[in-house]
Amino acid sequence: MTTSSASHILKSPLIIFVMGGPGCGKGTQCKNMATKYGFCHVGLGQLLRQEAQRSTQQGWKIHDIMLQGLLVPMGIILDMISNAMLSRPESRGFLIDGFPRELRQAKEFERIVGRAPDIVIMFDCSMDTMVRRALRQGRIEHRADDCESAIRQRLETYYTLCEPVLTFYQQKNLLCNILAEAAPENIFAKCCSVIESLQ
Repeated sequence: MTTSSASHILKSPLIIFVMGGPGCGKGTQCKNMATKYGFCHVGLGQLLRQEAQRSTQQGWKIHDIMLQGLLVPMGIILDMISNAMLSRPESRGFLIDGFPRELRQAKEFERIVGRAPDIVIMFDCSMDTMVRRALRQGRIEHRADDCESAIRQRLETYYTLCEPVLTFYQQKNLLCNILAEAAPENIFAKCCSVIESLQ
């Protein structure tokens, strides 16, 4: 995908990044927001898991990386996200869930798409809560990469890499923190007020 084609197509819809560690509840909230506002939900974790199940060289590579709780290379991630967005050019908005995971991804996204996101929602949640929720989710969805050691490793990797990303967006006045320990409907109400402040 060329930079000019992406920035031309993605100039008008809202672009919202939704960040937070595994198990913070961002996937559930994104589904609810997508339904309410008619947005396209681009779930990075889901895209990666789908790719990891394919019997291709890239699929096996992603599968191995995810089992170790490490980060998938930036090029693969940006391709997946931009392809998902460009396949829905008519969308009123995009909720990009689980991205960016490191500062280079944030900067490269802006270079490719030609602009920053409209807002970055960060779900704040304790480590113990996220491990408990991710384990429960893993059992429900039979995810091989959701054993406790892999989850804790993912969280360590996540926190180390996302700190500079949060600082980057805070400096641009784009960061909105939402406490994600509350009941899901309370979290959803806060998300809605953030989105409605943009429209």
